[in-house]
Amino acid sequence: MGKFICGLSIYLLLLLDLPSIAQHSIPDSIVASFTGEKIVLDGSLNDSAWQKVTYVSNFTQRELSEGSPVTEKTEVAIVYTNVAIYIGVKCYDSDPGKIAARYMQRDFDWDQDDNFKVIISPFNDKRNGYLFVVNPNGARGDAQVTNEGENINIDWNGVWDAFVKINREGWFIEIYIPFSTLQYPAKYRQIWGINFERNIRRKNEQGLWQGWNRNYELETISQCGELIGLEGIKGEIKWEIKPYALGGIQNSPQQYPEYLGKVGFDVNKNLLSTLKLNLTVNTDFAQVESDRLQVNLSRFSVYYPEKREFFLEGAGNYDFYLGNGNRIFYSRTIGIHDYELLPIYGGARIFGKANHTNIGFLSLQTAAKDSISSTNYSVLRISQDVGKQSSIGFITTSKYSSVENNQVIGLDGKYATSKFFKNKNLIFGGALSESFTKQSDNLNNLAYRLYCDFPNDQMDIFIGTSGIQDSFNPEMGFLRRSNYRQLYHHFAFTPRLFSRYGIRKLYVKFYEFDIYWNDATGKLESYYTEFRPLGASFNSGEWFEFNIQKNYDHPPDSFNLSDDIVIHSGIYKMTNYEIQAGSFQGRKLFAEVFYKWGDFYPGERQIFSIAGGCNFNKHINFSLDYTYNDIKLPVGNLFTSELSGRVRYSFTNRLNVSLFTQWNSEEKFIGYNFRLHWIPKIGSDFYFVINQNYHDKISYKGLQQTNAVAKLVWRITI
Repeated sequence: MGKFICGLSIYLLLLLDLPSIAQHSIPDSIVASFTGEKIVLDGSLNDSAWQKVTYVSNFTQRELSEGSPVTEKTEVAIVYTNVAIYIGVKCYDSDPGKIAARYMQRDFDWDQDDNFKVIISPFNDKRNGYLFVVNPNGARGDAQVTNEGENINIDWNGVWDAFVKINREGWFIEIYIPFSTLQYPAKYRQIWGINFERNIRRKNEQGLWQGWNRNYELETISQCGELIGLEGIKGEIKWEIKPYALGGIQNSPQQYPEYLGKVGFDVNKNLLSTLKLNLTVNTDFAQVESDRLQVNLSRFSVYYPEKREFFLEGAGNYDFYLGNGNRIFYSRTIGIHDYELLPIYGGARIFGKANHTNIGFLSLQTAAKDSISSTNYSVLRISQDVGKQSSIGFITTSKYSSVENNQVIGLDGKYATSKFFKNKNLIFGGALSESFTKQSDNLNNLAYRLYCDFPNDQMDIFIGTSGIQDSFNPEMGFLRRSNYRQLYHHFAFTPRLFSRYGIRKLYVKFYEFDIYWNDATGKLESYYTEFRPLGASFNSGEWFEFNIQKNYDHPPDSFNLSDDIVIHSGIYKMTNYEIQAGSFQGRKLFAEVFYKWGDFYPGERQIFSIAGGCNFNKHINFSLDYTYNDIKLPVGNLFTSELSGRVRYSFTNRLNVSLFTQWNSEEKFIGYNFRLHWIPKIGSDFYFVINQNYHDKISYKGLQQTNAVAKLVWRITI
């Protein structure tokens, strides 16, 4: 054992001292060429503008063989006009018949398809940018990236377009991005950060233009190359107006049908190209897909992601994280109460970047409904870039009505570098926050977090501490748990030792522990530890892991698992075992399985879940997710099931229908969400949505509510 530890220590030290693999090859800049000619967006790259430019092709593998040349050639060139940038891509393929492309719809699951990605950082700030993804069917995906990939907002939808043509040489792409979609410095001569990535699924090959070290991702914007040659650009759009109109019906067996009619609009204005102003009037979110209800078998809150479009763009500008899932600002506190939508009169947002300062301001007013008063929600978030990758920041939130008044302030900072031990990532950070609530003594109302992170390919180490005092109350935020002091640490080792045997990477977690003390009493309240003796991912795309977990929990109060079963306050020590495995998602059929068994408070629990899907062809995609809990306790047994399924048919890249269904046995809920989405032109949308909810079983007596809505959003530019 001593020899093993000694050998392991030497190996880890060698990892830290390995010479840096060159991350940039020449050329590491790409020149954008101006054209006054019209470019026909069809994927052919036949326009004369594409014949006059220089393509870059110096891509390098990140996977499967780091640092090796790519096996299929990729060429990229860029041209621009006064109002838009065009990216031309030639993805050569020696066997075009094996190109993997199973999706057509907007915001497709790009991890399953061949794809080409471009990330653009107009401020070249080594932190933030825009991600654009295209697959061989011309399906488009996009995201906003902040803090080097710490936050990736995949729900953002920018105004841009792409066309693809497949031929016997491979697949060729033309991407069109109006400058008005982006925020960029107010300068005559621009230098932007830019990088490209190509994924070939049948080979599990990933090639990047720059920054291909496995310690980094494409979203590690500090590793980008540069886009030069842009001069005198301007966003053509001064004002973007998006009026909407909807009509529909709401019905339930207990009441007469209610006919719905509503109009409103959003106004967007780029301020000096660096900041964006959003105005919204009579805001509506009828087209948003239903949440999947989750069975909560813990004593802590459940987090649901934001899906409403108004809150998605620039969401990273408002983020302030306190650890353990806690956030000072959680946009779902606005206009939603107990899963019911509240009417929103309107409001405004300003977000973006001014010089080296990231800005996020929001203020919305909700209308009164039933016993809930009209309320104003406001947040201001400022973050200042420091050095190459570090930052300091400030946030304040305010929730104000005739019956309540709550404010929160917070300070945070982060030091980050990707040059530690030449090519390793290292991050130090901290945050401090305080809340103030009307009719409260405002004592014990602090929250804090300190952490150090070493997130790298073969070694991932994190240590941090955080705390939430019992009177800390961010009413515009999200608290998973409160009244605690926490210490967290994990050390994972992921060597690549057996590549010749088809094993891409081993996953060994020496330890993970998460300890909580009650902040008010100082007593140990809970801890969680996990040991992963073995896990692996394979060159074929399959993966598995086996985990051993130990829990200690001392709930200060009793809590309900269900209507009939109560977990009483006491000391509980639990041991659990967990197996997870999954197949490569790029195949026509794919699946993941999860099984966990062991102690659960005074009894035992088994959890089984399976998720998978079938991509019949590029038009029809199907997915299914099922989870089963079997809990045996001295006071009784509890069995829960969660089932959700989604089927989508894409007629074209701009027209698709989907059906999302879910069943939750604990909530006795069955729901259907049918959604038709048509994009008549880029930036405009038509939706037809039907929601139907049942209690316990599908029958007329079980029917709770039916909603049917048609909504048109039309983009007008001035």
